[in-house]
Amino acid sequence: MTSSLLVGAFLAALAYTLIPGPAFLQLLGIGAGQGRQAGAFFMGGHLAGDVLWSSLALIAIIGAKTVGTTLFDILGVFCGLYLGWIGWSALKARPKENGGSMMTVERPLRRGLIFGLTNPKGYPVALATFTALLASSSDALEFSELPILLAVSLLGFLVADLVLLGVIGAGVVRRFYRRHETIIVRLSGLLFIGFAVQALWHSAPNLLSLRRS
Repeated sequence: MTSSLLVGAFLAALAYTLIPGPAFLQLLGIGAGQGRQAGAFFMGGHLAGDVLWSSLALIAIIGAKTVGTTLFDILGVFCGLYLGWIGWSALKARPKENGGSMMTVERPLRRGLIFGLTNPKGYPVALATFTALLASSSDALEFSELPILLAVSLLGFLVADLVLLGVIGAGVVRRFYRRHETIIVRLSGLLFIGFAVQALWHSAPNLLSLRRS
């Protein structure tokens, strides 16, 4: 295996994790409001989804059949409902009398796990990023090299997670978040509801048409 493939897999995993999305917004709220440890638990749970979707993307790139759309439509509906619930909870949240965080996630590890595994955009985004950085050498890829690529990708995920944890735990970020927490929580809630509507809009009609057929 060439070094360019290893570097490409590492950079693809790095880019996949650092691309802003619902998980980033949730991590920002958890990390800035509850500290780095809670953020680390969230990212630890989310890592399961990162590994799953990158594995499917690498399998597709190497030459296996692309996973059918039905699975992602089901995940899209589930994820849409889940994001909608989080968004609605954020819109209803009120400042705590004791000065605590408005949105407290009691089980950040579980929240991250659900986020990572149900994100219907995880596979296409992973496929796009890994394809962009591995396409030039995709003809040389074989299934025997998949474990090495996954190991390098895992390293990329971990490095990206450390970068994100460093950002959300920085004093200036936490102070800014706490100073404008109400506005940030409300805007995040609206964004989550927007993500939810988009996920349901793209997934539900496909499942309904499949049922009619």
